[in-house]
Amino acid sequence: MNRHYITALLFVLVALVGQAAEFTADAEKYLRSTVDEVLSVADRASDRHTLADKVRPILLRRVSFDAMTRRAVGPGWRQFTPDQQKKATQLFATLVIRTYSNKFTPGEKPVVSYKAALSPASGRVDVPTGLVYKGSRYSVTYRMEQEGGWKITDVVIEGVSMIANYRTQLDAQFKKGGAHAVLTSLEQSVSHPS
Repeated sequence: MNRHYITALLFVLVALVGQAAEFTADAEKYLRSTVDEVLSVADRASDRHTLADKVRPILLRRVSFDAMTRRAVGPGWRQFTPDQQKKATQLFATLVIRTYSNKFTPGEKPVVSYKAALSPASGRVDVPTGLVYKGSRYSVTYRMEQEGGWKITDVVIEGVSMIANYRTQLDAQFKKGGAHAVLTSLEQSVSHPS
């Protein structure tokens, strides 16, 4: 091979590695900012209901509930009308925010450690973290994608994808009664939190 060709190839590879590192670093920085903002609000919340209300606007900006809902519903999503998709997304966002806010106790602050971010696919970055909360350790990976800026599109807790977990439930509802059954299930979950 020609020496100039090898030099050019090496230059391209170094540039690509540098771009990938910058890409993952940018996603990790965005995630850290999101987690810091949520923890700051959580630290000042007097109860779980207040916490859910206070973190909602932050999460609506930084999490792609559109992508999450679409993936949680699965193939049946294409059969929803635009209005049904909008309603499902709103209900799903409320359910997720309320469910995870209920897992936290005001005054108990988790400690988050960040591990090296990975880019398993084009436009996607996974940021693994370790979380220590109330003496227990958890492995949490945030899956992020670029949607006009970084957005969280899934959270994997102890190897279990939040989206996959909800998909099992919502897909079963869709098979029973289509979009109407999914919306009814989401409405019931939101109006009768566990």
